[in-house]
Order: sequence, then C-alpha cells, then structure tokens
Amino acid sequence: MDFEIRSCLKIDFDKLQSISYETYDETFRPMNSQDTMDKYLEKSFNKNKLQAELNDTNCQFYFLYLHDDLAGYLKINEAQAQTDINDPKSIELERIYIKKAFKGRGLGGELMNYALQLAGDMTKDYLWLGVWEKNLNAISFYKKMGFSEAGQHSFKMGDELQNDLIMKKTIKNI
Repeated sequence: MDFEIRSCLKIDFDKLQSISYETYDETFRPMNSQDTMDKYLEKSFNKNKLQAELNDTNCQFYFLYLHDDLAGYLKINEAQAQTDINDPKSIELERIYIKKAFKGRGLGGELMNYALQLAGDMTKDYLWLGVWEKNLNAISFYKKMGFSEAGQHSFKMGDELQNDLIMKKTIKNI
C-alpha cells in the first residue's frame, strides 16, 4: 500500500479543518441529533480553536495520505494539553479518523501503529484515548489493537453529556 504519514503544519490549516469536520461528521452524525452535531462541530473545529491547537507545542497533528489523497489524520496530546489523565508518562490519542471513502483498507491500523511508535519514541509508558461508549466499531478496533478499558469520563457533545470509555495500551519498546 502506497501511503505516507506526515506532520500537519500551520500552512495546512485549511486541510486540517476540512478533514476534521468531514470525518467527525461522517462518524457521529448518524448517532446524534442535527442540533447536537452542528453545535459540536462549530465549537470544536472553528478557526480560533483549531488554530490554537495547531499552535500548541503539546499537540501534534499528522496526516495520512494514500496515493497523494488525504485519507485520514490523528492528533496526540502531551502534558497539560491532555483532556483528562495528564500523566507525564502518557500520551493521549485524542483523534484518529479515516475518511469514509478510505475505510476498510487497513489505514486506521497504520495510523494507530504510527501513534504507538511516536509514544515509544517519546519514551512514554502508555497511550490512552477516550471513546464514546456507543461507538462499538471503534471500541472493537481499539481492543484489536491491544487497548483495554481503564475507566470512564464525561464528554460534552453539543448540549449533551455523553459517556466515554478510557482505554489504555502499554508501550513496550515499539
């Protein structure tokens, strides 16, 4: 498979905003009300918020390209940029998304392996993430990738409070 993973730079802002909206909407609109989705998308991927994340040295975004087509992306957080655990021995995988048109090709696994490699290179003890308890496909994928449930936290989606499972994977000389 001819894919490439590369860092998302400040000049890539428009691509980042576009893929963020597109992949989140594709993934969650069928399971949420239109109002909930619209509020979340506007709050989470507006220009100011996304630029602040892109400028934060504790946040890193990576794009996955397949044959020069932007197919997916991931976001990792360190230190105080983490949304919950904030353990200096950990790294959070906040976002990992593949565009619908590219699903089923093993690209999610490639992105996940890349995130795990980054965590290992940073000498972190574990990688953690939050996943909506109703997102059964993602939970299954994470379990297949070696993650296990380690707790829960609340996640605000629009005006709704939803429950996320916290899943962790120990990093062992990846």
